[in-house]
Amino acid sequence: MAALYYVIFLGLVAIFSPAIVGTKPIICYYKGNIYFPAMGYFHPSWENAIFTTGDYFNNRYEANLKKNDPDSWAVWPLIRQDPIERVGDDWFEGRKGNPISTEGTPSSQNFFGTSSVGVDVFAQLVHGTRIALLVGFVSMGIASVIGIVIGAVSGYFGGWIDFVLSRFIEVVLCVPTLILVIALLAVVVSPSIWQVVLVIGLTGWTGIARLTRAEFLKIRQIEYVAAAKAMGAGPFRIMFVHILRNALAPILVPISFGIAAAIFTESALSFLGIGADSQTPTWGRVLKEGQDQIRSMWWLSFFPGLAIFTTVLAYNLIGEGIQEATDPRTRDA
Repeated sequence: MAALYYVIFLGLVAIFSPAIVGTKPIICYYKGNIYFPAMGYFHPSWENAIFTTGDYFNNRYEANLKKNDPDSWAVWPLIRQDPIERVGDDWFEGRKGNPISTEGTPSSQNFFGTSSVGVDVFAQLVHGTRIALLVGFVSMGIASVIGIVIGAVSGYFGGWIDFVLSRFIEVVLCVPTLILVIALLAVVVSPSIWQVVLVIGLTGWTGIARLTRAEFLKIRQIEYVAAAKAMGAGPFRIMFVHILRNALAPILVPISFGIAAAIFTESALSFLGIGADSQTPTWGRVLKEGQDQIRSMWWLSFFPGLAIFTTVLAYNLIGEGIQEATDPRTRDA
């Protein structure tokens, strides 16, 4: 339950990350209109065009708002740091810019220190939470659909269909996921986070398919399935209405473990430098930067490593909890 609460906390951090840390106002009044510049952290095209192509602010909102419209006002994030750029001396009135290199130790201005070029590590981790959860949930959503459909068809129909699909599952299972992901992303000129999500989803469904097949092989022999057939229910209605909802509880276990594996895989790809683009803050990219500075800039390895460790551990604990709750033997014990 503690792991579940932690994951819920991470979800809230991901949703409200622009309001937690950022240099763009959450809401501002400028030249007679209300704008929401912080939405640009979710997607660059969501940032209001007046600040990017009209009155070009270049991320310096405080000075430009006062300069261009004295009547303007803004509601700012709790912590005014940027996950992509270094906050300079001219960004905010009466405040020094972020230190660089080994001088960027954790402080009251930079809770988790700064990178070698002065980008705040705490801001990168907070906004990287959104990427980590996005990769985990969306990729396993794709993998779950593929795995459940293939496993259900294989387990319900049996015969030569089961034989062909089982051999296909075994072939995909024999290929190392990380190596396959690296090979597929190497073909792409400039991989984005959505391509990473798609590749992880297309390669992470085998465990779900095997467990779904086993559950369908077992449940299709039960009396209520025979009763549904006798009442004229079609095979797909029996599979996805009668059988699947009774087999869903144990299937959630590999899905939970798969979310943890997807987050770990994305972090590994970012660490190797072949993950999302450089404008997307990820935990693995911060960890990669700390690789060469592990002695002089320990915070670049410690804090992102701790984030990856606790998140993966939380999902694994949730998976074990679901497994114990759905397994009668462990539940009775």
